[in-house]
Amino acid sequence: MIGRVDAPTGSVALVGGGPGDTELITVRGLELLRSADVVVADRLGPRALLGELGAHVEVIDAGKLPGYHPVPQKEINRLIVDRALAGKRVVRLKGGDPFVFGRGQEEIEACRAADVPVEVVSGVTSAVAVPAAAGIPLTARGVARGFTVLTGHDDLDTAPGGADHTVVLLMGVGGLAVSAAALTTPERPASTPVAIIENGFGSDQRVTFGTLGTIAALAAETGVRSPAVVVIGDVVNLAPRARTCFDTSAHETDRTVLETR
Repeated sequence: MIGRVDAPTGSVALVGGGPGDTELITVRGLELLRSADVVVADRLGPRALLGELGAHVEVIDAGKLPGYHPVPQKEINRLIVDRALAGKRVVRLKGGDPFVFGRGQEEIEACRAADVPVEVVSGVTSAVAVPAAAGIPLTARGVARGFTVLTGHDDLDTAPGGADHTVVLLMGVGGLAVSAAALTTPERPASTPVAIIENGFGSDQRVTFGTLGTIAALAAETGVRSPAVVVIGDVVNLAPRARTCFDTSAHETDRTVLETR
């Protein structure tokens, strides 16, 4: 079962915590978090909420850094199942949404295999929310009719559409130069606008604007770091500050604008 669970014994809830802002977790997610016995927390979830939990709550840090996963996924699966089988109400607090590059399906399968009741609470994915925080809609009438969300580890040369189809990259900072080259096509030329939003919704949110042809060098020059969301396509021009960077008729510039909240 992946719907609402009100089990009298142990259970697991995979809670999408949103992009990190404590006000963007759902009502159901917050309810489950406040009633949990055990919380297994990701690095990019709303971790500030953990400080509000009672002293009796066991908090397990399962956060990952790029290239460094101190708690492997199999161990996370074992932890949530074992705690639930011991009669605990377990919340697996994830950043974004459990089903958007969150390995939620793997955790569900582990619970099912052990006959542990499991609930999934959808969350606000950073792929949509973080661009919005920078004033970038992923679709807009007359500009983009659709979008694709990929990771920086995917085969990007197969990404659909041209500059009028928005591409969103998660976990894309480390391989940005390779990704930008792979995404450059006759339909999506090097002059296509790009925005990188670092630390979305944080007090230190920063946006770097460039093009497919310039963004890798600009990111290196300004020290762009993860967590960051990369947006590629004509919708980037709709961000208020982008208009000071781009000639919206030609998209040809080597300039960048940094926007800090």
